[in-house]
Amino acid sequence: MKRLLLPLILALFAAAGARAADVLVLCYHDVRDEVEGNPVQVLPDVGRFPQVTPGIAAHLDADQYATSTRNLAANFDWLSAHGYHVISLQQLMDARNGHAALPDKAVLLTFDDGLRSSYTKVFPLLKAYHYPAVMAVVGAWADLAANGKVDFGPRLYTRDDFVTWEQLREMQDSGLVEVASHTYDLHRGIFANPQGNQIPAVLIPAYDAQTQRYETTDEYTLRIRADLVHSAEEIRAKLGRRPRAVMWPYGGYTGMSDAIAASLGMSVSFTLGLPVTFPDRPFGNTSLQAIPRMVLMSNPTAQNFAWSIQHPVLKSDIRAVQVDLDYIYDADPIQQERNLSVLLERIKTLGVTQVWLQAFADPGGSNAAAAVYFPNRHLPMRADLFSRVAWQLRTRCGVEVYAWLPVLAWQLPDAAMQARLQIQPRSGMQAEAPVRLNPFLPETRTLAGDLYEDLARTAPIAGLLFNDDAVLRDTDDLGAHVPSAGPERTRALIAFTNDLQARVQRWRPQVATARNLYAEPVLHPQSESWYAQSLPAFLSAYNEVALMAMPALENSKAPDSWLRKLAQEVGSVPGGLNRTVFELQTVDWRTRKPIATSKLTRQMQLLQSKGVLHLAYYPDDLKKNNPDIGKLIPAFSASDHPAAQP
Repeated sequence: MKRLLLPLILALFAAAGARAADVLVLCYHDVRDEVEGNPVQVLPDVGRFPQVTPGIAAHLDADQYATSTRNLAANFDWLSAHGYHVISLQQLMDARNGHAALPDKAVLLTFDDGLRSSYTKVFPLLKAYHYPAVMAVVGAWADLAANGKVDFGPRLYTRDDFVTWEQLREMQDSGLVEVASHTYDLHRGIFANPQGNQIPAVLIPAYDAQTQRYETTDEYTLRIRADLVHSAEEIRAKLGRRPRAVMWPYGGYTGMSDAIAASLGMSVSFTLGLPVTFPDRPFGNTSLQAIPRMVLMSNPTAQNFAWSIQHPVLKSDIRAVQVDLDYIYDADPIQQERNLSVLLERIKTLGVTQVWLQAFADPGGSNAAAAVYFPNRHLPMRADLFSRVAWQLRTRCGVEVYAWLPVLAWQLPDAAMQARLQIQPRSGMQAEAPVRLNPFLPETRTLAGDLYEDLARTAPIAGLLFNDDAVLRDTDDLGAHVPSAGPERTRALIAFTNDLQARVQRWRPQVATARNLYAEPVLHPQSESWYAQSLPAFLSAYNEVALMAMPALENSKAPDSWLRKLAQEVGSVPGGLNRTVFELQTVDWRTRKPIATSKLTRQMQLLQSKGVLHLAYYPDDLKKNNPDIGKLIPAFSASDHPAAQP
């Protein structure tokens, strides 16, 4: 099995926290005396992802996760010389359970995969420095037959590459090493969709190409439980102690997998990644589950190690593209793959950080979902395409993928149900487009929640973008006992989206949220009574606000002045510019003509001159190269405009 780790790590840099408020958790892999080349560096002037130092790419070691014995010792030296305290798993558990405080500059060392070097190279250094560590073992690899092989990265690994149970017992008995589960046999990819993408085995239900069906939720949980039971029982039988921690392979996990591990005594779980945070929302984690770890890649010298340790949080200005999956879909699978390739190239070229990916089909532009691009319980599936495109974007472009879905605008195949659930206009009033379901009806909550959870089952998403259909108007007949005032309706819709997020979190516990916001409630807050939308309320409720900074949509006669005013109003709200993404339009929907890229770039530059940090645009017409990405790069690309570092 080829390593899935590198592309997943690049995606996870944006998805999780590397430092859990009171402790920095480091993750190493193989340690060898000789490792070729220079390190991958995360430097202030290269943005959010690791970059290879110019001119040395050809000289890097084939195993980018290997660290030389010399450099590991140098890393340990640096920690010791700069006042860091290497702690044990027990100390972390005691601190999180409120029994003891951790020392300042606490560091937890972890070593993944159960490689032989953990005994031959790492253990002697741990003894020399008197440092505790957690070592995660893959049971199937520790049990590998004498002639067995594991396809694990740069070469085929054999029995001699992995630590033995006797060596693990010796390290455990020293009092320095705690052995954790790295699962028994889930450190591999499984087929996850009809197109054959391989995704980490814990992260997703398996897809069976022969039967053309996905695992059910019950089948998924049985598979994960059986593996973790096997792992925990084997560690107990071989070492005399049950594992208290699990290191999720590739950092991939679900809410259910964490719950299963905890029920088996593995109350501490670890994932992977570095965070991107906003100034008004510091990172922090006081839980013992899903603790992120900083992955040490490409043999860091003391200098590179020091920079990474001192900058565990990376900030990035958001550069988002809202993508219509309708532009990718084609009845001809060959043409569909061509379309996907064009999209991937555009996203990579632009240095995009987030893609807000349409999960529903709306080829007619009605803004209501009558079909979707994922298997589900309630609506026709136009094509099983979302997970394929989302995974390619995540692994090949290193972006966060947000699933873009309606909140209320569902067009159901059951006409009687649609009529029963749909919002009707008050007597004498005209119905407002798009059609929307009444969020105050229990059936609506269940149906929408089912759809959101069904998407999360088959697609490892980083976030949700709640569509602009989430509005409640004065003209809506919402039935009895429904809030009538604008702020109360705003809060009610936020609560509805919170319920949708909770359904998704069963599969994607760390899912972030963004919500579309019309410009009018920002420019004229009294219009909240018409939209049930409010910038301050959204900033309190969601990770990001996707502000529709679209002067043509609002029929503005003076677009530049309108944008300046919009930026000024957002800046006047505490935290407004830190977490508001200004989304511009690339098409004038009144005339159905594209907006010139030169005009789009000028608008972006105008907004940036007014302090705007985060930019997005919609739509992206990949077939017509609208916008022209070559012309857009100077004003938009996150690679050209990295965030200022602390």
